[in-house]
Amino acid sequence: MSSARVKPMLKNLMKMSLGAALAVVGLLVSGAPISAHHSFAAEYDAAKPITLKGVVSKIEWTNPHARFYIDVKDETGTFTWNLELASPNVLARNGWTRKTLNIGDEITVQGAMAKDGSKMANARTVTLANGKRVFAGSSADAEGPAPAAAPATGR
Repeated sequence: MSSARVKPMLKNLMKMSLGAALAVVGLLVSGAPISAHHSFAAEYDAAKPITLKGVVSKIEWTNPHARFYIDVKDETGTFTWNLELASPNVLARNGWTRKTLNIGDEITVQGAMAKDGSKMANARTVTLANGKRVFAGSSADAEGPAPAAAPATGR
C-alpha cells in the first residue's frame, strides 16, 4: 500500500478512536447522577415511622427529589427536620403545585426516619393547615403500607 493511501486511513482511524473515546466519557458522565441516587431502603427505615408537626421553613422544588424543611418544637427546643418527597414531576401528577406548601404553613407529616438517626425523613403524607392530606409520592410506597407512627419529639 502506498503511503498516500495509508495517511488518510490513519487519520480516519484516529478520528474514530477519538469519537469512541468521547462517547465513552459521555456515557460515564451522564451515568454519574443515576449512580448517586439511592433507593428508599438505603437511606430510610420503613420500620421507624414518624409523625412530625411543625412550621415549614424552607422548600426545594428540585430533582431528583423535592425537599422541604419544618421546624418542630418540643419541651427541649426547636429542631429543623429535612423531609424528602418524590420528584417534582411525580408530585405534579399527584396534584401538587409550587404553592401546595408555603413557608410559614403549619403542617403534619407522616413518613419514615433516616437510618442514620439524623433529623431527616422520607415523607408519605402531608396534612396541610386546612386539613387537606396530600400524597407525597414517596419511593417507600413500593415497600408496602406504612406502619402506624407515634408522634415524634424534636430530639
